Amino acid sequence: MTINAIHKLSRLTLWVGALTLLLSGCASVSESSGGSAGSTDANAEAAASGSNVRKIIVGTGTGFPNVCFIDENGKLTGYDVELVREIDKRLPDVEFEFKTMEFSNLLLSLDTSKIDFVAHQMETNPEREQKYLFNKVPYSIFLNRVAVAKDNTAIHGLDDLAGKKVMTSATSNAAYLLNQYNKTHNNAIQVVYTSGAANDTVQQIVSGRVDATITTDFANRFNTDADGQVALKTVGEPLNESNVYFVFRKDEQPLADEIDQAINEIKADGTLKQLSEKWLGDDFTKTLAEAKVTQ
Repeated sequence: MTINAIHKLSRLTLWVGALTLLLSGCASVSESSGGSAGSTDANAEAAASGSNVRKIIVGTGTGFPNVCFIDENGKLTGYDVELVREIDKRLPDVEFEFKTMEFSNLLLSLDTSKIDFVAHQMETNPEREQKYLFNKVPYSIFLNRVAVAKDNTAIHGLDDLAGKKVMTSATSNAAYLLNQYNKTHNNAIQVVYTSGAANDTVQQIVSGRVDATITTDFANRFNTDADGQVALKTVGEPLNESNVYFVFRKDEQPLADEIDQAINEIKADGTLKQLSEKWLGDDFTKTLAEAKVTQ
């Protein structure tokens, strides 16, 4: 089968898969990222020259607004998705194909080689770094803070969470941060793990069943109530700088290096900034040090 035929089949698979998702509520989509003419032509040229174009399976989700989600036309899109597509354009020796799943299954799928890397706003922590490989160039940078209900006047930061319930995802960097805090504070915070249901954290906090969560000012925009209004507020000083990377298996250093090279190019020519502003609403591509230089 030719490379162009593969891309045609991938587009057909995307349409059928998206239609099935809309009709059945299925959470898994498989889609080739090489939908652009630039990527298709580059891969075709690589094949014609006798080089091998490697298919790389990229794990992502469908439930993170503006980052990785299914739009009104049934298309997988968002900041992480479109960045991967942009990287694909610049790497003629690879072809990326998306495989979507629940966030909690991404690292397990990486472990079992069902996917080759994860694109889902993933952060590093020592436990993850022991097991996985991260590329070196962050593609978005956020600041983590405590978030509480808008009418909460008792919690102003992390130390005010002693004796409180804090909800987070079991595999998130926020969970790691909270558990590390507990190790040195006599398990002061009761960490509660979300069920994964849509807007479960907001409902739990607003109802008073839990007291807080850990999030970024960007992500908090999507912590909305039934009327679409932001239901939580962030409080206190930033807990840490949250650098976002792609996650690989330990044996994928050459692929990670290729992707870093592409990200550096995308950042240098302004494309990364444009993608961030389009999908995230601001330029979240600078470290604190870089931001200070431009101020």
